[in-house]
Amino acid sequence: MTFAIKYATAGSRLNLFLVRSLRTVLSSQNTKIISHHFRSPTHQSLHCLLEKCSSMKELKLLHAQVILLGLAGEILTVGKIVSFCAVAQLGNLRYAQLVFDQVPEPNKFMYNSLIRGYSNSDDPIKSVLLYRKMVRAGISPNEFTIPFVIKACASKLAYWEAVIVHAHAIKLGIESYVYVQNVLVNLYTASRLIRSARQVFDGIPERTLVSWNSMIGAYSKMGCCKEAILLFQEMRQLGVAPDVFTFVSLLSVSSQHCILELGRFLHVYIIVTGTAIDSIVTNALIGMYANCGHLQYARRIFDRMLDKNVVSWTSMVNAYANHGLIEYALQIFNQMPLKNVVSWNSIISCHVQEGQYKEALELFHRMCSSGVIPDEATLVSILSACSHMGDLEGGKKAHSYICDNNVTVSVAFYNSLIDMYAKCGSLQTAMDIFFEMPEKSVVSYNIIIGALALHGFGEEAIQMFEKMQANRICPDEITFTGLLSACSHSGLVDMGRYYFDVMSSTFGISPDVTHYACMVDLLGRGGLLGEAIALIKKMPTKPDVVVWGALLGACRTYGNLEIGKQILKQLLELGRYDSGLYVLLSNIYSESQRWEDMKKIRKIMEECGIRKCKAVSFI
Repeated sequence: MTFAIKYATAGSRLNLFLVRSLRTVLSSQNTKIISHHFRSPTHQSLHCLLEKCSSMKELKLLHAQVILLGLAGEILTVGKIVSFCAVAQLGNLRYAQLVFDQVPEPNKFMYNSLIRGYSNSDDPIKSVLLYRKMVRAGISPNEFTIPFVIKACASKLAYWEAVIVHAHAIKLGIESYVYVQNVLVNLYTASRLIRSARQVFDGIPERTLVSWNSMIGAYSKMGCCKEAILLFQEMRQLGVAPDVFTFVSLLSVSSQHCILELGRFLHVYIIVTGTAIDSIVTNALIGMYANCGHLQYARRIFDRMLDKNVVSWTSMVNAYANHGLIEYALQIFNQMPLKNVVSWNSIISCHVQEGQYKEALELFHRMCSSGVIPDEATLVSILSACSHMGDLEGGKKAHSYICDNNVTVSVAFYNSLIDMYAKCGSLQTAMDIFFEMPEKSVVSYNIIIGALALHGFGEEAIQMFEKMQANRICPDEITFTGLLSACSHSGLVDMGRYYFDVMSSTFGISPDVTHYACMVDLLGRGGLLGEAIALIKKMPTKPDVVVWGALLGACRTYGNLEIGKQILKQLLELGRYDSGLYVLLSNIYSESQRWEDMKKIRKIMEECGIRKCKAVSFI
């Protein structure tokens, strides 16, 4: 016994585990249990017990007995302990690592077990580190090593590490194993290298159903609709029967691209062949019909489901929500026997998208009262609702919730937070959060440039744009919309002209209607109405109501009635009856005491059924 305790305490990190286990074994009750199994212990009986082990508690008792019997140096026995701890569902990866570290020369089986365990863990990159250690130790990987290392690389997008492993597999002559090639297809798909994935697939001599599903799934994820369908046809011609994974990938393609014919064919194929499907495929069918606009079919499948899970209910909620049918979505939502955070997010997001911000906040309070913990998606929707309502207090509460609960904040959430504070008038807080962000995207810069423009800080917006370029973040069309708007609000005509020119000449971004509207507004505010009209004439597309509205605002400022008449003619030709523009034109005539012209505008409004919108105040 003393020898056993000394052995257990010899390790630097494993000692606590083994000492506790040994003390448990040496207790009277457990000694009887172990002695019952080990009246005449042999390697064979020990291995049999290790294979039948069903929990870490049993494993630790057996491990302690291994030490008591002086079998701790038996590689095969220790290998089985490492394998159980690393691979079994009820295992303990940390314990496996500690046992592994005590072995002077681990064998290939131990390395493979631990690599497999880490590849399925929250820290898969440790599989790659272990693989390096294995190679440095002079142990050659085999076909059971490579797939799990590549899987780890794919999950962490460690592309170049995966390429090295792939090359090593070719060198060792184990690339041709079908399960190695299947995982390579998944790797190149994760790296968005669809051609490389297809090259690997075409090189598989004997494709299994997993091979076909991997490649069809790859095309589905990349949105390659035609290629996925052609591969499915080839699969059927070769007599390979599809399974639930095939159906889910193809239904996803059908849903993404609204290809109803493909979705219907798959549905009929399932019915005619009598293929057994699970709730995942049924939910995919609901989603496919809903995205293709056939809500009745989606509802019919939903109603016929015998075993509806929370995903089924949420799919139906999304089906109605995506088509703006809030009442139906809410009706299904209220009938749900069990609601999770995704269900709540769907119904809250639906109300935000439809402009029902007050109702979205009420649902959020219901969610919190029900005990469901909101996630980032929930809070992003709530921040959006608060920003549209100008509800600074509500936005602050959402921000406080994040701080109080130590939630990991993503770039997207930071962006929503900045946008909320800026639109609610708290620009300084928005700026503080922006500068505190550990990582900034082009969206982050777009939001803060737009916020500075909104509050009239044109020069500061330009400085932010220059800082964006200094950080090597490439601007997009939204960046220039904010930048031109900033120049317009601050009267920076020359700077506006400059950025409008470099937008296409330097950054290769063709200006759209929004950019032209900003420039017309900029020139109009500066009294350059002639230049604004000349710019409108050069537009590659027909001016819309926003462009004419910008020019009409300038006409009122400078009392230019002639251009105002021309704009009225354009509006009548467009057939657009925006009340604000006609009221603005009426005010121009009123301020110039052109009462007859004002009456004509009012008459046009009456004949076209245009009503002036009532003013709304939050005070």
